[in-house]
Amino acid sequence: MKRDLAPTTTVAAPTGTERPATRAAGPADAEGIIGLRSEFVLSEPLDTEWSALCSTQLARRLSPGGDARAQVALAPDGSVVSCALGLIHPVLPAPAYPKGLAARVHALATRPEFRRRGLAREVLSALLDRLQADGVTLFELHASEAAAPLYRDLGFTADPALMRMTRLVGAAARVGPPAGRVLLPPEEYASSVPKSTGSAFIFFTDRDNRPVQLRATYSEAHPWQFPGGTMDHGERPWQTAQRECREETGLDVAGPPRLLASVFGPPGGDWPYSTTGCVFDGGRLSDAQIRSIVLDPDEHDAVRVLTVKEWEPLMPSQDFARLDAVMTARLTGTTAYFDSWGWGNS
Repeated sequence: MKRDLAPTTTVAAPTGTERPATRAAGPADAEGIIGLRSEFVLSEPLDTEWSALCSTQLARRLSPGGDARAQVALAPDGSVVSCALGLIHPVLPAPAYPKGLAARVHALATRPEFRRRGLAREVLSALLDRLQADGVTLFELHASEAAAPLYRDLGFTADPALMRMTRLVGAAARVGPPAGRVLLPPEEYASSVPKSTGSAFIFFTDRDNRPVQLRATYSEAHPWQFPGGTMDHGERPWQTAQRECREETGLDVAGPPRLLASVFGPPGGDWPYSTTGCVFDGGRLSDAQIRSIVLDPDEHDAVRVLTVKEWEPLMPSQDFARLDAVMTARLTGTTAYFDSWGWGNS
């Protein structure tokens, strides 16, 4: 296959003593990194199609949750003039690799007009530090004769036993999505996924199946609430529901827990996270139990017992829909899934 050389970006020679700024690379830097790798690392530069395919894949792998890490140095015009690229891959855990993670330094390149300024050492050192912080303890690379002194200075040693082979499935093979799943350090993976807060509530009725609710002092938009609240660290939903109910009403609910509804709400209003709540059945309260409720004045100032129909005009539509779903679950014995609750006023 004949490869047409991809056009390269010409960067103006630096003037004076200005030094390119270095930073961690993101998806937007993928094209610049691939350009440097093509022009200064590979024995045969990539054609336009291969450059585009590699840039697309690298951008994906530099995104949160991906297996690529890179450091770049930028010219005043924002173009990438030096880069160090590493790819994380799993290995079987061993005393030297306790997290089972290794990394290959896939590219180290600097444009000629920006060399002899220490940029290669700076971006490579920063890359190795990032990889080590991610739990990588085994580092690999293929060294050119010119770069070998730098690698040795940073702690790399030659391995005379290294052997290599390339097998192509077909002459027209093209880059595709990464094969398999790369395991990232738990902390980094956790930082890349959506966040959600957990909550748990107790649903009571009186002996006539009329819902019991508390009037909140903290929310004009959602005035009537079930006893309950946000989970504390280390709590399970049922523990949260019991604790919050005791704090807000003075009532102890012994269980066993019976889930009436799972309630989901997307981020909205002033709250940046989604919410996932469990509503448990607290049973039917006697008149004496209802009269014994002791409210926390910082959270609630009234207790009311009304029929479902009587509650409707007192509540925003979404709050009433949740109440109705929970009440239906109580009467039918079928757990409700309610995913339409949010922080708005509707």
